[in-house]
Amino acid sequence: MSTARRGWMVAAVALATFMTALDNNIVNVALPAIQRQLHLSVSGLEWVVSGYILVFAGLLLVGGRLADAFGRRRLFLTGLTIFTLASLAAGLVGNLDLLVASRAIQGLGAALVVPTTLAVIAATFTDARERNSAVGAVSAVGALALALGPLFGGLISQHLSWGWIFFVNVPIGAATIALGAWAIPESREATVRRLDLPGLAISAAALFLLTYALIEGSHFGWTSPIIVVSFATAAIASIGFVLVESRSSDPMVAVALFRERVFAGGSISLMMWAFGLFGIYFFTSLYLQDVLGFSPTKAGLAFVPMALLIAVGAIVSERVARGFGAHRSVGAAMLLMAVGIASVSLLGKNVSFLDLMPSFAVIGIGGGLTTPLIATVLGVMPPEQAGVASGIFNASREAAGLFGITMIGAILTAQQGVELRHGQSATTAFLSGYQIGLLVAAVLV
Repeated sequence: MSTARRGWMVAAVALATFMTALDNNIVNVALPAIQRQLHLSVSGLEWVVSGYILVFAGLLLVGGRLADAFGRRRLFLTGLTIFTLASLAAGLVGNLDLLVASRAIQGLGAALVVPTTLAVIAATFTDARERNSAVGAVSAVGALALALGPLFGGLISQHLSWGWIFFVNVPIGAATIALGAWAIPESREATVRRLDLPGLAISAAALFLLTYALIEGSHFGWTSPIIVVSFATAAIASIGFVLVESRSSDPMVAVALFRERVFAGGSISLMMWAFGLFGIYFFTSLYLQDVLGFSPTKAGLAFVPMALLIAVGAIVSERVARGFGAHRSVGAAMLLMAVGIASVSLLGKNVSFLDLMPSFAVIGIGGGLTTPLIATVLGVMPPEQAGVASGIFNASREAAGLFGITMIGAILTAQQGVELRHGQSATTAFLSGYQIGLLVAAVLV
């Protein structure tokens, strides 16, 4: 393959990464606009975000195996097509059920695209230096999307309509499909591991039932039969998943990896990181607009320094880890995140844009400095297990982010209900629930 064509291939992969990364947080700032137009409760908004993450996290490990079996180019283009069409549908729908369904299909498309992107690069670039440069370029584009997502979401929802946060994916997706079809060569593994269908089904059931119970618990009552049964079945399914995976000859998740102290500790730390970060993005978007009265654009702009500091922290994290040790660096980073989240929870109704920045900066720096965690864990893994470990890390991060949103949401909704029953205003009730939810998140982080 010529150098020019490989460059276009990297561009196609980078565009796909930009789309999927952008969709992780462009929706958050538009949530109040969606809430007003569709007349949704907080639990309804949780489903809008969780529907995407639930399917994405549940199928992320499967996407890589499908690409190995059926061809990476084919899966890349299939996933992009699904994601693009689902984005079009999400922008056109006018009720919660169809929006959540469209978001879930977006998650399916992303689960096919994301694991394929790095696999395409690895299969094309045999020289390690060129491969690392390509991965670095794609990662930089992904970081840019995470920084721009809140701002784009605010600008679009304020000056157009919330549907355009999904429509923006359509021209990008169409261009990426055309470019990828031309520039990406087909590649697949000669020998492919079989799909772990029992593990997939059981893990999907556990994820869905736990998510359902956490989101709908306040609506039905935490002791209602449907919620109790959902929690119990999710617990049983989780135990069953561990048993099935530990006995499978070709498991979706290599349970034996968790016997390694570094891997288990790293996975837990990464999950706590995602728990706090996903939760604060979701609920602080509502706080900024519904409590502080920020416009969508101003709310989106408030998140940009945090996102940029996450990127800066990631850039300098390797140097910091060399100087202080990876374990100390990650421990300090998690502490910074906890302090930042706790300080945000103490802010009240009369807060200016500048008042937010110190807390957001602490969260951003802490979030970025956790980057050595992944490198440290993967560095001690045998080379043949690095890919499996990386896949588990990615899926664990998304699942923990899902639980961050739903658990903080459950706490917020429960406290909000108590305050409303005591005659407090809707704004005061939301603020009380928001503050307690973030304090719990800070403790868990």
